[in-house]
Amino acid sequence: MYLRQLKLLDFKNYQEVNVAFESNVNCLVGDNGVGKTNLLDAIYYLSFCKSYFNPIDSQNIRSGAQLFAIHGTYQVDDAQVQASCIFRDGQKKMRWDGKLCHSFAEHIGRVPLVMVSPNDQQFILGGSEVRRKFIDGVISQVDHDYLLHLIGYQKALLQRNKLLKQFAEEHRVDDTLLSVWDDQLVQHGVALFQGRRDFLEAFTPLFEHYYRFLAHQTEQPSLRYISQVEQPDNYGSLLRDSLRRDCAAPYTTVGPHKDDIDVWVGDFTVRRFGSQGQQKSVTLALKLAQFDYIFKHFGVKPLLLLDDIFDKLDMRRISQLLEMVGGDAFGQVFLTDTQPGRIEQIFNNYPHISYTLKHIPLSAVSG
Repeated sequence: MYLRQLKLLDFKNYQEVNVAFESNVNCLVGDNGVGKTNLLDAIYYLSFCKSYFNPIDSQNIRSGAQLFAIHGTYQVDDAQVQASCIFRDGQKKMRWDGKLCHSFAEHIGRVPLVMVSPNDQQFILGGSEVRRKFIDGVISQVDHDYLLHLIGYQKALLQRNKLLKQFAEEHRVDDTLLSVWDDQLVQHGVALFQGRRDFLEAFTPLFEHYYRFLAHQTEQPSLRYISQVEQPDNYGSLLRDSLRRDCAAPYTTVGPHKDDIDVWVGDFTVRRFGSQGQQKSVTLALKLAQFDYIFKHFGVKPLLLLDDIFDKLDMRRISQLLEMVGGDAFGQVFLTDTQPGRIEQIFNNYPHISYTLKHIPLSAVSG
């Protein structure tokens, strides 16, 4: 599977544009601020029904416009299939092969994709919600049931928190009302806990492999799952035991929405003691492991989006990355850079890698 053509209307800084891509490495070059990353974000939208950088859809409409539309034509085996995302009047609609998707969950996973961005450093430096988002995003691409449990859990958590806030304002507690949402949280939360635990068991060896390849270190890397649940059968009792604390908060203080991942190299955590080089190796190894994990499940090579990597990685890691990208394990790749000369110089060292160069801004781009 690869993206043949991308059409944008009033998306971010693009008024209207139509660009064709090759099945190999597509290099998007241009000055900062001209829209290179926005093109990648549009491609991301067509896989995940949302922006990688800004979750508020209305803020992704070009200034002065009333809507945005993203259309992609994919080559899938011998057929061409179109995906469309249109946001208008506060509503977003996805279509696949001309058919309206009744839910976004129905669409996610159809076009496997991995994004590598400078923002990925937040996996190490950011809060636990960043790491949960990464894990949930990977699992949701390959496990539709997990995605449904995730949506169900988030809805139940929202409703329970609303009740807790209401009870705090009214100085009362209704156990019967809470129990309805407690049952929902347990049902979906146990599935999330088990899904994350099983995922990390399969994912960690892939991460370890890519980290050692990139870092050239003898220390053993590992991913450690941190959860209040610990055992699936305990979650219901945890909710009951935390009721007084939840009412005082007022919000749900225990559950998978508090889960975290800690990255260790040898005997120390990368978050607290890792060097910048180790942090870069960790974040890139996570994304390469994500690619490998999805590929093993689908048998389809995900699209690989590399945003601004040449300014963020040293030449040794760039060389190692390109060696992998140029092999048979990877399919269509998109990367951005500010210097076309640098792109050409780098790829001259890899004559076996076929690439195309596209200069941004493209025609019909508005500032």
